Amino acid sequence: MLRATKIIATLGPASEKPEVLREMIRAGVDVVRMNFSHGTVADHKARHDLVRSISAEVGKEVGIMADLQGPKIRVGKFVDSKILLKEGAQFILDVACQLGNQERVGLDYKELPQDVKPGDRLLLNDGLVVLRVESVQGGEIFTLVEQGGPLSNNKGINRAGGGLTAPALTEKDISDLDAAIAMGVDFLAISFPKDGADMAYARKLADAASAKYGVGKVRTIAKVERAEAILPDALDSIIAESDGIMVARGDLAIEVGNPAVPALQKRMIKLALEADKFTITATQMMESMINAPVPTRAEVSDVANAVLDGTDAVMLSAESAAGMYPVQTIKAMAEICVEAEKSDRVKLDTDFLDQTFSRIDQTIALGALFTAHHLNASAIAALTDSGSTAVWMSRHNIHLPIFALTSKIATQRALSTYRNVFPIGLDYTKQRDTALQEVEDCLKKLGAVKKGDIVVLTSGEPMGEPGGTNSLKIIQVK
Repeated sequence: MLRATKIIATLGPASEKPEVLREMIRAGVDVVRMNFSHGTVADHKARHDLVRSISAEVGKEVGIMADLQGPKIRVGKFVDSKILLKEGAQFILDVACQLGNQERVGLDYKELPQDVKPGDRLLLNDGLVVLRVESVQGGEIFTLVEQGGPLSNNKGINRAGGGLTAPALTEKDISDLDAAIAMGVDFLAISFPKDGADMAYARKLADAASAKYGVGKVRTIAKVERAEAILPDALDSIIAESDGIMVARGDLAIEVGNPAVPALQKRMIKLALEADKFTITATQMMESMINAPVPTRAEVSDVANAVLDGTDAVMLSAESAAGMYPVQTIKAMAEICVEAEKSDRVKLDTDFLDQTFSRIDQTIALGALFTAHHLNASAIAALTDSGSTAVWMSRHNIHLPIFALTSKIATQRALSTYRNVFPIGLDYTKQRDTALQEVEDCLKKLGAVKKGDIVVLTSGEPMGEPGGTNSLKIIQVK
């Protein structure tokens, strides 16, 4: 059974060796993530080139995502690298402090004193330390330790409930964005957007860089991780201005509380699907496999639940970047996805109730789904230039693979995040009957169909023109 849900793996010291990366791709990686919070541009360029090289060797076009760092809202450094804060102690966050101690520490984000007020709760070190703001005096924030714990150099700060004014794109991010597009990445993940305006600004910068370097459009991904971003109007505008969203459960959970995240995950995935955008579910999905060769049962349930929610992709972070078992983790995640997908409900008949379509290509795409389902077809094939036909089909659950056959490598890579879409390189810009026979031969070679099977095919006349899908053909394999 083909796996519909895509797997994204973060690159790092554990996965940058050619032999390891090769096995990761063979094990099921569809997209690699380069985390620009760590490493230099030169490091990322080397990884980018290695992925392209090994993808060509393996025969699978793997998408590449550049994940921008976003604003660094962190404490500074300590004299002894770390301290232990005790409940009830006084502690000062001081923008002027160079090296911290048991009484105070500096701030990377110098505007924090303007963003907080007495009564606010600040969560440090992924929420392990909680400070309550008692007063703000100039550049000093006087706090009381509500929940003690270890605090070391450069640990992050969140405010419970959100509300920090830091921009989504810093000067470093803008520089990294330019460098990433110059490399030729396929996806650009934007950290901490507050609303659609942040994503529109990122799109403007990305389009300008793409034009400057003469490369194709990069897909933008909004990492939903601020409390402000989940407000209805803000979330709707973020989805509208993005190609996809990431349910970034780490920082989001710190700002809104862990119990709120599962329901928010379901809501975000549903809204994105309705808007024809892709979704990525991320953070601690297989966390124990950083050090263990098998996942916990809770992690298995977490990955399966995301699949059942309808996510397009599940993502690994430290598990593949720094873990001891990157290849085993990908194999385990792939097995979980396949098992969970067997329980997916197909409800195409109700999906199409009361829907109207104004575009010919979209009507053909959804008509192909309906036809394939009721004819018990073995596969759907879409001859596509931009990939839109396959994207529309992928927004609905159907236990049939959707093969997107395209002559454009950029389209193959762009479709690497969409659930149940299997992009394949095929030059179909030739005589129609020859192209259709090559589609049939390609699917037989892949083992997707055999003699007597039915394939539902969408294409356009004339062939090879974007947005030209206007015909549906039912093929019985010879």
